[in-house]
Amino acid sequence: MHDLDETESDDAGALLGADGPFARELPDFAPRLAQQVMARAVQQAIVGRDTLVAEAGTGTGKTYAYLVPALRSGERVIISTGTKALQDQLYFRDLPKVRSVLGARLKTALLKGRANYLCLYRLEQTVREGASLDRAQAAQLATIRAWSARTRRGDRMELAEVPEESPLWPRVTSTAENCLGVECPFYDDCHVFKARREAMEADVVVVNHHLLFADLALKQEGFGEILPGAAAFILDEAHQIPELAGQFFSQSVSARQLTDMAQDTLTECSGVTGAIGLLLEPVEALQNALRKLRLAMDPLPSRGAFALLEDRAEVRAALHELGELLATLAELLASQAERSRGLANLHERAELFAERLQRVVETHGDQDVRWYETFPRGFALYATPLDLAAPMRGLRERTQAAWIHTSATLSVAGNFDHFARQLGLDEPRTLCLDSPFDYARQALCYLPSGLPDPNARDYTERVIEAVLPVLHASRGRAFLLFTSHRALRRAAELLQDKAPWPLFVQGSAPRPRLLEEFRASGHGVLLGAASFWEGVDVVGEALSVVVIDKLPFAAPDDPVLMARLAALEQSGINPFMGWQVPSAVIALKQGAGRLIRSVHDRGVLVLCDPRLTGKGYGKLFLASVPPMPRTRELADVQAFFDDA
Repeated sequence: MHDLDETESDDAGALLGADGPFARELPDFAPRLAQQVMARAVQQAIVGRDTLVAEAGTGTGKTYAYLVPALRSGERVIISTGTKALQDQLYFRDLPKVRSVLGARLKTALLKGRANYLCLYRLEQTVREGASLDRAQAAQLATIRAWSARTRRGDRMELAEVPEESPLWPRVTSTAENCLGVECPFYDDCHVFKARREAMEADVVVVNHHLLFADLALKQEGFGEILPGAAAFILDEAHQIPELAGQFFSQSVSARQLTDMAQDTLTECSGVTGAIGLLLEPVEALQNALRKLRLAMDPLPSRGAFALLEDRAEVRAALHELGELLATLAELLASQAERSRGLANLHERAELFAERLQRVVETHGDQDVRWYETFPRGFALYATPLDLAAPMRGLRERTQAAWIHTSATLSVAGNFDHFARQLGLDEPRTLCLDSPFDYARQALCYLPSGLPDPNARDYTERVIEAVLPVLHASRGRAFLLFTSHRALRRAAELLQDKAPWPLFVQGSAPRPRLLEEFRASGHGVLLGAASFWEGVDVVGEALSVVVIDKLPFAAPDDPVLMARLAALEQSGINPFMGWQVPSAVIALKQGAGRLIRSVHDRGVLVLCDPRLTGKGYGKLFLASVPPMPRTRELADVQAFFDDA
């Protein structure tokens, strides 16, 4: 590897320029001005420990734009991505390339949340209880055991044969509550602690937002830190941060956590004489109380404000009973805690959950929004801060580091106020870099005319009517993105008989498999809701149309959102224009961003919602999608595909 001369190495932008090492050594590398501008801005932010918000359109090459200054900084840098798939891509593909071109002698580490790593103690326990498994699970357990003997990292991602949704994974991985820590007989070989030790010693650590916030939020409560002091935090896909930060600054307790604790108590009793006689009855009483509470919540909406629970006498009584039984179990476990490591851990868990339950049920401050959610077989209770700006500001100040936020979608028509306000970013440095793609030539935006109000009963039928001729012109090769699962299911029914193309419907198979089959089909039509709106990359002709059924306003059933909107109104800000529109614009930009993924891609973006042209705020949405020609004529769409 050649050594970089002084002028080159001082300027991250020049390294990515036409005369830099990337242009010399990577055959498919094309120098881009926007990438160089961003690299310099990131470099300055790291040196000055500044806060930077950088929106970089698709194709800017933002990954290299932050990796180059990060690796050249000589500082410890934490890079956080939106998903585990992106984390793996960054760590196994992008980082080694940049490191090799720069000849950087650095220690790097990949760190995920503990649920991604095999727990040797829980594996042994599950093997001991093997008799209770059905045949499919027994076969999966044998596969996991064989892998356990040869894996170095213990990262589930290595073992594709056992599906991610297998019920075995929770049994052979640990949670923060059930981990025995240094008390564990397998501590010296523990995959979680090995990964953490590597991260402690590394110059560049790649994490994901879930882990980053779980760690930073825990640190706030005085626990040990996984991510030791870094000079810079680089958050990719940063548009996801406000939502995630809300989850991590929340207090919560769920039926699943309590049920798992009850199960683990019975398992742990098997090795301790007399324990089962003492604990069986209170554990069963706790499990009954959980079922009773869930049943009492049945008539209520699937999520809502805590007040809805307090208004129902039987729910109030069931909550009270659950609290009493949890406290009783905690006391009994305290009397047994000396008898085994597992029972000591269970005592701590019971105390923790009892405290959380009390906190959520009895909090009466106006700083928190208390709410609940029910699932087919369980429920969760939460207290979420009304305003994230203060805890986020405090968190950044404690780190004394540079905070760099980047994504293709952070601004609303070039304005960053909404993103900055949510995270308490006071006058951050901002940078808005347009995509280098030639949208005027590569793309067309079609706004079908004559569609009814989006609340009309037959709206989805009318959308499919308007979209079918587009799909015929493109010969399939489309993503249809819906703002609700109900519309998605209805559209799938309508297309089932009419579509001469293979249909791929979200929910019918795991997301990675659906995408793989969609790409392979070459002319498929994929119907997706929320999780297909972002982070999905299909380059080339397999995807030539993206249809969006409605403007993606957040559903009004979100109690935290409703409380935040009410608070905004009280402070004199119009909640619709001040929050709902900006959030929906950023979500729409994500969906639209699926269409053009390379300089050679061509495609049509179909935006169906008549509010885009009928309402004043529609202009903001249209000004925020990439600058492509617009038409209301189907003939223009057909001509676009005839030219291909």
